[in-house]
This record gives sequence, C-alpha cells and structure tokens, in this order.
Amino acid sequence: MAASPTPKPTPSAEWRLDDRLQAALESCDGLPGPLGVACSGGADSVALLLAAHQRWSGQVTALHVNHGLQAAAADFERFVVDVCMRLGVPLWVRSVAAAHRAGESPEDAARQARYRALADMAQIHGLSHVLLAQHADDQAETLLLALSRGAGVSGLAGMPVEMDRHGVRFVRPWLTQRSADLRAWLQTQGQAWCEDPSNQDTRYTRNRLRHTVLPALDTQFPGFVACVARSAAHCAQADGLLGELAQIDLLQTGSPPTIAGLQALSDARLANALRHWLRTEAGRTPSTAQLHELMAQIRDCRTRGHRIAIKVGSGQVRREGSRLAYLPPL
Repeated sequence: MAASPTPKPTPSAEWRLDDRLQAALESCDGLPGPLGVACSGGADSVALLLAAHQRWSGQVTALHVNHGLQAAAADFERFVVDVCMRLGVPLWVRSVAAAHRAGESPEDAARQARYRALADMAQIHGLSHVLLAQHADDQAETLLLALSRGAGVSGLAGMPVEMDRHGVRFVRPWLTQRSADLRAWLQTQGQAWCEDPSNQDTRYTRNRLRHTVLPALDTQFPGFVACVARSAAHCAQADGLLGELAQIDLLQTGSPPTIAGLQALSDARLANALRHWLRTEAGRTPSTAQLHELMAQIRDCRTRGHRIAIKVGSGQVRREGSRLAYLPPL
C-alpha cells in the first residue's frame, strides 16, 4: 500500500524541487484561511497536504472522502488519519455511497459524490476554499479524453485552476507539476503514500491513457505534457472570451432569450450564445446534433404557431411565446 522512501538527492537538487513546488502554491497565499486540502492518501494529495502544511502551518484542514468502492478504502482512511495525527493537521472524514446507477459512468458518479462531500464538509467547518491535487499528467489525460470525444474549446480547456461547486471554491495549484516530481519530493521528505490498485485497472479509459498512450507521447515528444498544459491554458482563455461575447449577445436578446434576438446573430455567435445560456441557466451542455437541430428550428421559426421542442440533457428547450425556455425533467 505504501511506498518506501528512497535516499534523498543532493541538497541542491532537493532545494530546486522543493522551491518549485512551494512556488506553485504562491497563488494561494492570499486565500482566506483556514484552507481545506482534499487528501485521498495517494501521492499527489499527500504531497499537497504536506507542502500546504509547511507553507501555512496551523491554517490547513484535511478532508478525506471514503467512497467505500474497494476493499482498500478503509486502509486509505487509516493512512490519512495517521499522517494528519503526525503532522498535527485537523482532519474531517466523510463516507459516501458512490455506486453508479445504470447508464452512469462509475468515475463520474464517484467524482460527483466526492465534490458534494468535500463541499459539505468545507461549509460545515468554515472553509471557503478547498485545494485539489490534480496535476499536469491528469490535465494531459483530460485533454486527450476531450480530443477523443470531439470536444470544443470549452472541453479542450481541461480542468480549470479554480472553480465553484456547491457553494465552495476549489483550487488546483498542482496543474503545472508532474506526478513524478511530486513523488520524488515526497521521497526527499521521507513521506510514504498509498497506491490505489484501481489505478492499474486498464478497463478504465483514463488508466489506459495513463499507462500506454501518455508514456508513448512523452517519449516521442519530450515536453509533451507541459505543452498540453499550455494549450489547455490557451483554450481556457479563449473559452473565457467566448463566454464574454455570449454575455454581450444575451444582453441584447434578453433572458430567457427572444427568438427574434437569436435570429439576428450569425451562426457562430448563435451557437456560442445557446451553449452559454444552457450551460449557465440550465447546467446543461447540448450535443453537437442537439445544438444544430435547435439552431435550425430557431432559423425556421417565422410563424406564431411554430413549435420548438429539443431534448437537451434530461430536459427540453421549448418555445414559450416569443422566447426560449429550458424545462427540466418532471
């Protein structure tokens, strides 16, 4: 379960690595404390907990979610308890029922349950920000998955550095750091971690990318992961600009948007405005086919009796008088 520390590197190499990881946390210096750190017991989150504790001693609270999905879950929890007791870091633990329903991705079900549990613990204990340990390798895997699904700019932006979920701000300070560097730093600190056996299960697409595709790309294109992280940042910036443009267009069309106002937009701006409206107002992102059908219906809507009813997610976009409306499922 736990890795054995290896001999420390030379002081100069150790300092460079430690300095780099501490620099990655600088962007969090101005966040109001205390800070929550999500800690699964894996190398990446243990490195984040240890580095955060060293930087903001007395201002860090650890949060652990026990999904109960594998036999080792109890071992992970005990390990995190031991680490926090040794460091003197407060720890809160939440057990969740993360089993997926029929037709639902197991990874997505576990992720949603985890975020809800982390946000709930953070709010109960007065933590406005929670640090997450996803790193540059995770970001590269996310972009490769997005490419395989034909994602647009929003999907290719990958995981954001910061996001709001369930009333809590989540921050990812490790997105520019390699997983191997985090493990190497833990070894310099003499700190063990847990190895999750499910990470070796290649039935999961992300694990196949991690163990076969990403190493091959890393070998053929040195610096590939860093370049992917840079591309994700460019896409995130572009996505932000598209969001600002959508807000400008939706100010003109009203909210919910008028059909006449939408018809005045070019196809590209219409698609952008509809995506933004559905994402922000309904929490839904239409598929390409659904978006094209909705755009076609809007273009064709010239008479009072023209109906619009397009399924998006589990609800429907419908015409209500002169405007569009999103109707969630009953």
